[in-house]
Amino acid sequence: MTGTTTADRDTTTAGRDAVKAGRGTTAAGRLNALGRAELTLLVRNRTTVFLVLMMPVLLILVMRSTLQEIGLEKSGLTVAGASLSGGIGMVLLQVVYMNLVSAYVARREELVLKRLRTGEVSDREILVGTALPAVLLALLQSALIVSVGTLAFDLSAPRRPGLLVLGVLLGCVLLTALAAATSALTRTVQTSQLTTLPLFLVSMLGSGLFVPLDLLPDAAASVCELLPLTGVLTLVRAGWLGGVPGHDVLGAALTALAWTALAVFAGQRWFRWDPRR
Repeated sequence: MTGTTTADRDTTTAGRDAVKAGRGTTAAGRLNALGRAELTLLVRNRTTVFLVLMMPVLLILVMRSTLQEIGLEKSGLTVAGASLSGGIGMVLLQVVYMNLVSAYVARREELVLKRLRTGEVSDREILVGTALPAVLLALLQSALIVSVGTLAFDLSAPRRPGLLVLGVLLGCVLLTALAAATSALTRTVQTSQLTTLPLFLVSMLGSGLFVPLDLLPDAAASVCELLPLTGVLTLVRAGWLGGVPGHDVLGAALTALAWTALAVFAGQRWFRWDPRR
C-alpha cells in the first residue's frame, strides 16, 4: 500500500482524463474537458462545496447584522442594498479567489499541471480551464443574489445592468489572476488559508464590503478607493442600485481595469508549474 488517499486518486484520474480529452481537439474542446475535470474534483470535495456554497450566505447574514448597528444614512444605502451588493463581493472572494488558490496549489503539487503541459493544452488554457467551474458558480450565485434582493428585499431591479455585469466579470478575471499569482507564494493547500488572508481582510475592511466608503474619513476613503476590489464593488453597486456619480464610475472602472491588467501580468509571470518540495 502506498498510502494514496481518495482525494489524491480523484485528482490524478481527473487530470489524466483532462489530458486525454484535450488531445486532438479545438481550444473550446480542451477548455470544456478541463472544466469538467475540475468540476468533478470540486463536487467530490465536500468541504470545498460547503465553503463555496454556504460561507458567502453566512457572511452576508453577518454583514447585515453589522450594518444594522452602524447606520447607513450618510452612504445613501439601505441595509439590504449594502449587505447584498457586498455579498457579491464576498462570492467573488470566496468562490473565485480563495477556492482557486487552493485548486491551483493542489493540482500543482499532485503533478496534474505538469502532465497537462505535456499535451496540446496551452498554459493559458490550463489556467482558464481550471478556473471555469468556480467562475461559472460565482456568476450563478451573483445572479441569485440579485434575484433574491429584487424579489424578497424590495430592492430595485438593476438600474444599469451593463455596469453590473462588467463589475462581476472584471471581478472574476481579476481574482482568477490574483489566485494564480498567490498560488506561487503558497506551498501547500493548508497554507493557502494564510496566503489568501491579507487580500480577504483588506477587501472586507477597506473595499466597502462591510462598511461603505462614504462612512470612512475622507483620507481613509481615498486610500481605500485604490484597493483591488474597490473598483469592482463600486461598479456592482452603481449597476444594481445606482446613485454613483459618473466620474466615480469612470474612476472605479479604470481602477478595476488597472488592477486586472497588473494581476494578469503577475499571474503569467510568477505562476509556478512545478511542485514546491
